[in-house]
Amino acid sequence: MASTNDHPGEQAAQDPIKLIAIRDAPLSVDEVLRAVGDDAAGGTALFVGTVRNHDDGTDVDELGYSCHPSAEDEMRRIAGKVVAAYPVRALAAVHRVGDLEVGDLAVVVGVSCAHRGEAFEACRKLIDDLKHEVPIWKHQKFSDGTEEWVGA
Repeated sequence: MASTNDHPGEQAAQDPIKLIAIRDAPLSVDEVLRAVGDDAAGGTALFVGTVRNHDDGTDVDELGYSCHPSAEDEMRRIAGKVVAAYPVRALAAVHRVGDLEVGDLAVVVGVSCAHRGEAFEACRKLIDDLKHEVPIWKHQKFSDGTEEWVGA
């Protein structure tokens, strides 16, 4: 009898990168969740990054994201690294650019795997590497009149 790891559903999918995008329009958690849906996945992990009203104790009045033209290619490269390191069934990542308001979705990523632990680990790796390596910059304007740029 074959071990459960021999079942095709236990292995990574042939083309698990389902959605990679940078958008200047509102993001949808439902779109990412649909993109990572897979009948062989027992675990799906999502991360939703939202614009908060403060940073390091200072009120944020305005926030905008901009990116380098290579940003989407870099997102795809990082997705490929995650897919190579984990048994991913499906992966999706979208990031917003432009002016955002408090509560807006800035980034949504999702990963599905056969098991929850793998899905959590792969999703965390995906968002952490996106935040550290993709050339997307956040420009925050604070209520005290100061501002800062943050990004990879």
